[in-house]
Amino acid sequence: MTAAPAAPAAPERPAGKSDAGKLAVLMVTAFVDMIGVLMVIPLLPFYVTSLARGGLDLAGYHLGVGQLTALLVSAFTVAQLVSAPLWGRFSDRYGRRPALVIALVASAVSYVVFGFAASLWVLFLSRLVQGAGGGTTGVIQAYVADATRPEDRAKSLGWLSAATNAGVALGPVIGSQAARHLGPRGPGLLAAGLCAVNILFVWRFLRESRDASAFGTTGGQGAVAPPRRSSAAVWRVVSHPGEPASRLITIYAVAIGAFQGVNSILALFLARRFGVTAETIGYFFAYVGVLSVVTRAAFLGKLVDRFGEARLARVGIVLLAVGLGTLPLTRSLWQLALAVGCMPLGAAFTFPCVTAMLSRVVAGGERGLYMGVQQTFGGATRAVFPMVAGVAFDRLGVGVPFVIAAAVVASTLALGVDLESYVPRKAAKAAPPAAA
Repeated sequence: MTAAPAAPAAPERPAGKSDAGKLAVLMVTAFVDMIGVLMVIPLLPFYVTSLARGGLDLAGYHLGVGQLTALLVSAFTVAQLVSAPLWGRFSDRYGRRPALVIALVASAVSYVVFGFAASLWVLFLSRLVQGAGGGTTGVIQAYVADATRPEDRAKSLGWLSAATNAGVALGPVIGSQAARHLGPRGPGLLAAGLCAVNILFVWRFLRESRDASAFGTTGGQGAVAPPRRSSAAVWRVVSHPGEPASRLITIYAVAIGAFQGVNSILALFLARRFGVTAETIGYFFAYVGVLSVVTRAAFLGKLVDRFGEARLARVGIVLLAVGLGTLPLTRSLWQLALAVGCMPLGAAFTFPCVTAMLSRVVAGGERGLYMGVQQTFGGATRAVFPMVAGVAFDRLGVGVPFVIAAAVVASTLALGVDLESYVPRKAAKAAPPAAA
């Protein structure tokens, strides 16, 4: 089956100073939000270990610590999977700003629940609540796409990723120290307080980016006229796998699912192999976060200009696969530093470029929808891969999940062939209007 014909490209408004201001405010928002997220996530395996020593027997089946941790991660992603297209459609119709405010409120509630969790079931509840509000990653990406020129989106998404990864670097350290000095409730309640401050900041400073006149329009390099309903857009990806948007969504979903899947048991691997604890795990994430920030802020834009988004995304996939595949071979801290170093580099080159390309091959009025669809497929893989990683960790060996993830990530290289023809390095300028 051949792909549907491309719709004519719609001219896009050039980015201006006000757009740069929106991006700066959004970066601050994402930075503070990610501090709260990463104050909690690295501690999940240790909370599971404390609440369910030796695992849990459920309906005659024994769930080890690895599988229980994976279930907690999957609870978030399943809720995100369901909510992502709905949030994307909501933001297309009503605006990006209200969608982000509602999501932050949901996060604040989930952190309070986490802080008072005294059982695994309450932990699951907190993850479900946060996941339901966490389907707005696509909204944030659509916000950036609204405020930047097509050829600048990978760089802008890279700057946004740099801000979030600065939160990744700082959040775990704060979370570890909060757990040490404030007790087990400290990280959740402190994260909720940060979230409340972020809500006030967004309400005061973040301005709407969505152009209401773009709702329902078509256009974009290689775009098709996508269905209006979320379920139909999801089906379009499944039924037309050869279209550029479908391939990009598949690359994103498979790669991020495998990457995040092993992250669910990474703390357990580090504890088993290198003796990492709840008090020291923050330093490991700080190392990864610093590498991510430096790569995305200092190098990503220049490399996109030199190599283009499609080629750089393929380089990122290779680096990510190498990092994952060599991690189980590490036996010393310097080996660990080298292997782990490939992972943030690969993620920095892959995910912003893939998302930027997606924003260019779909219609401007459907960006929120398709960014949400991307998160739906990513949510599906992030729900499945942690379970695969948890079972492999408990039953096959502590290094097996990383080998599986490396192979899966490498398999996405084939999907990126010839994407340069759909997303040239510089977007074509709109033709001047004909003389009257």
